[in-house]
Amino acid sequence: MTAADPLSLGQRLVAVLEGGHRTATYKLAVMVALLDIAVESVPTDPDAAVTIDLDALTHRVMDLYWRQLRPLEGHVLRQSNDGRGVVFTEVAAMRAAVATPGLRESPLDSAATAAPEVYAASLLAVKKNLVRYPLKLLQRVGTGGYECFLYDDAWLGTDSVRVIEAHGNCIELFPGVCHTLARLAPLVKPAFQLAWVDDVRRMNKQLLDEGPDLAHHLFGADRVSLQRPAHILGEHFGNDCFYCHSHLRAHRHVDHVLPWSRVGIDGLTNLVLACPSCNGNKSDLLPDPDHVTRALGRGRDVLDELAQAIHWPSQYDRVASAAHGLYSTQPPSTPVWYAARQVAPLGRIDIVWG
Repeated sequence: MTAADPLSLGQRLVAVLEGGHRTATYKLAVMVALLDIAVESVPTDPDAAVTIDLDALTHRVMDLYWRQLRPLEGHVLRQSNDGRGVVFTEVAAMRAAVATPGLRESPLDSAATAAPEVYAASLLAVKKNLVRYPLKLLQRVGTGGYECFLYDDAWLGTDSVRVIEAHGNCIELFPGVCHTLARLAPLVKPAFQLAWVDDVRRMNKQLLDEGPDLAHHLFGADRVSLQRPAHILGEHFGNDCFYCHSHLRAHRHVDHVLPWSRVGIDGLTNLVLACPSCNGNKSDLLPDPDHVTRALGRGRDVLDELAQAIHWPSQYDRVASAAHGLYSTQPPSTPVWYAARQVAPLGRIDIVWG
């Protein structure tokens, strides 16, 4: 078996989960971010090596904590044994820099635009920390020797900007690993999220019992208010359900076309208005690819302009890339949602996006 073999790689990822007592959630965050990026970076050649930009990876990690650092029942949850850490400090400072009524619950992308200097400084500090610790330690299981199975970590373990730049500000996933990670993501990502929930509950015993829905707080799709996108989508495209075209009255929902549980994309390109029936019935299922084509077909320029008007990310390219990755790596038996109470196997994986 090679590192890119799904069974072999899956076993190694499980070993990362079970390989000892974690003192912080950093390694879990890096792995979840890598899985999401892998889905959006699937190469045409399944056996190709894929370069991962460290700024992009750092942004994804910050985005995970950006949402999680909002209070739960009046308390900001600890995500390390001692309650401290560079990542948490920098993300908290970033949140404080844009803590205005209009931006408090906006995506990180919007905050980065509103406070670019603060964002740039935080991104650099977090990147240096990730390179020095979790990226260096991610593939180590136990205390003995280990074999790299995701990327070469020989140069990692430093916080030197010069060294990071000398390596192209990137890590390179071994041949075949990106494609395999994308295939495994629907199974592996929930396992890492569950471990994350368990760690946070353990680190906050004094605050958490069995009461709050911690998983929903950490990973639920409603962690950012979607009122602004809802308003502009209805104003520009009409107040009808994107899927069944019924007129929406008081109870309109904002739906993530590509499910939030698969790829956490809050950009306007991935958002549509939906009736409660379609939104609830679709849930976390992959939609009919034609729905994604229609969402993209609203037009990059139009979506970018609307997003800019409400200080929101558009993320057109991310939606297109994620769609390619999701549909090209799933088996034909994958359940696909076509309409309310209409679910059938995918049946095709030769979809061309773009």
